[in-house]
This record gives sequence, C-alpha cells and structure tokens, in this order.
Amino acid sequence: MSKIVRVGVTFPPELLKDFDEIINTMGYESRSKAIQDSVRLFVSERKWLKEEEANQTGVILMVYDHEVRNIESGLTEAQHHHSDLISSTMHIHIGEKDCLEVIAVKGKGSEIRHLSDELATRKGVKILKATIVNV
Repeated sequence: MSKIVRVGVTFPPELLKDFDEIINTMGYESRSKAIQDSVRLFVSERKWLKEEEANQTGVILMVYDHEVRNIESGLTEAQHHHSDLISSTMHIHIGEKDCLEVIAVKGKGSEIRHLSDELATRKGVKILKATIVNV
C-alpha cells in the first residue's frame, strides 16, 4: 500500500465555493478525493509532454482578462515568437473583461509545451487547456 502525503492548499474563496458546489453535485464524499482526481486529470493531460520530439497537433484554449495591463500585447508577442507552430487562431469576446482564444498548433511536443507554458504563466490568463495528440 502506498503512503499518503498530506499537503496544504490555498484557494480564493469564490473558487473553493464553486469547487465545493460542483463536487457536492457530483456526489464526492470528500474534498480530498475530488482534489486528488483533479490533480490526476491535470497530470494525465500533461503526460504528452514526455514525448517532446514527436510531432503532435492539437489546440490550446485560453481564457484571459483583457483588462490586465499588457496582456494582449504579451500574448501576441508569444504567439509571434512561436508562429511556426500556429496554424490558426480564433478570438472570442465572452464577457465584459474576458476573452477566449483558441490556438491550433502543430509541431514538436517540446515546442508546443514551451508555447503552452509561456501563455499559461502570464498574468491575466485565467484558464489554459491544451489538448494535444500524436500524429
């Protein structure tokens, strides 16, 4: 049997409230189990990163707050820097402050990972999800 490790996690109150509502609706018996499943999903979705030299294709979906200072110019600069990977982009205004950007990508896994990480870590990016497959 594997050893269990206890960790502490901090959440913005509204995120925790939303998380609790969702897991209660789903029928989770504990917050810990739901967090474990969430982390497991995050890890499994990112395992494509291990195949860094393989040609891969997919989409990067990103939601960001366009009112954050320099966010749009920073995101555009990052995409121009990786223009050899990007097949297409789509930009959608989804609210007063939020924009959705979908970026179709194709190239080496390591290069897609670099672009994905560069975008995800920018201040103002709320959600980034990459769905990548080997071709």
